[in-house]
Amino acid sequence: MSSKTPSAHGDIRGAARLAVDATAGLTDLVEAMHQRIASAPGATAADGRTSGITGLVYRSIRGVTKLVGGSVDGLLGLLEPLLVPSPKPGDAAAASAARPPQPQREAIVAALNGVLGDHLAATSNPLATTMALRHAAQPLVLERAALQARFPLAAGPHGGKLIVLLHGLCMNDLQWLHEGHDHGAALAAELGATPLYLHYNSGLSIPDNGRQFASLMAQLVVAWPVPVERLVLLGHSMGGLVARSALAQAQATGQAWPQQVTELVCLGTPHFGAPLERAGHGLDVILENTPYAAPLARLGKVRSAGITDLRHGRVRPVLASSQAADVEAPLALPASAADAVPGLRCYAIAGCLGASSQSLKARLAGDGLVPVDSALGQHQDPARTLHFAPDRQSVAQGVNHMALLSDAGVYAQLVAWLRPPASATTAPKGNR
Repeated sequence: MSSKTPSAHGDIRGAARLAVDATAGLTDLVEAMHQRIASAPGATAADGRTSGITGLVYRSIRGVTKLVGGSVDGLLGLLEPLLVPSPKPGDAAAASAARPPQPQREAIVAALNGVLGDHLAATSNPLATTMALRHAAQPLVLERAALQARFPLAAGPHGGKLIVLLHGLCMNDLQWLHEGHDHGAALAAELGATPLYLHYNSGLSIPDNGRQFASLMAQLVVAWPVPVERLVLLGHSMGGLVARSALAQAQATGQAWPQQVTELVCLGTPHFGAPLERAGHGLDVILENTPYAAPLARLGKVRSAGITDLRHGRVRPVLASSQAADVEAPLALPASAADAVPGLRCYAIAGCLGASSQSLKARLAGDGLVPVDSALGQHQDPARTLHFAPDRQSVAQGVNHMALLSDAGVYAQLVAWLRPPASATTAPKGNR
């Protein structure tokens, strides 16, 4: 679709009806979170603003927001570079003709989707991200011939190993490359596997994204050029919840692909949400004095479904019979690791800003956004605890939420868990 077509203009005029104050407020919140995470303790800027590419992302969003309340023509002019649509999965011709992805554009669109993605999707806005599995930032056509052409080595005897990575809230697949390191690329080289990256609208509800991801995985396993012998899911933050949601929903509907998954690894995943924020605005003072979590005090009543689900760690769909007033309650209990696949090896890494995770304060602060207990799936109700085996959970000391993506110690732990013994061999499971 051309950015000049009437339908594209109609979509942007629909976006112009967004509440200006709500958009700006949530943008401030997300930027403040990123700024706090990126800064060392005690070095937070007073105005909660970021610099560099990250600052460009949020300045662009604020510019769009101001124009929403003013000139639609000006808004269209500012957004026109963003309206060149990414090729849809399955459109090979469009994929070959598409311009290389621009990190700034991808970051802007990812942040907009995280904050307002459910609205963008509901109004068919061209800025709404369509879920796709990508490699080198290009969407994959999930057909055997297309995958063979894209990954010629995958047809070889050792081509049945896959690592699928799922990003977090307001992020995109390009951001797995952090501080010059990409867990996916590095692990793929270490394990002799092919890395694939999920690109999705993080403003949609986690169960919705889980359902869509389950569908993509079913197609991938069937279409992969050789039988899948090893399939690792690696999720950062919200990505871990999306992976768990997909496994639980696929199991519930009798899909076969979960049987191909050998490992699930969660990095800084809020399995039980953020308790301090969940308690409401009465804890604003506490939040303001909690390192990195202070921006959560700004969270108003307007937020995307993805943000709401992230607060609760919700991975199951809310029952249709539930009252609307119950949406904020944790009525849809998280699926546990046992709800996924028997024999699936599940791992969890939590970040902890303190020198030790033994104190209550350090465990609550966690990596700045996710408490240690939440990241390790530990709950005061034994029925809800996820029961990661002791040797399959780890706390990264002095590592914040974003640094989990590049920390050398975290990567070493991933390698130790995922690298098979030299004498180990794995028999292909076959596509199902």
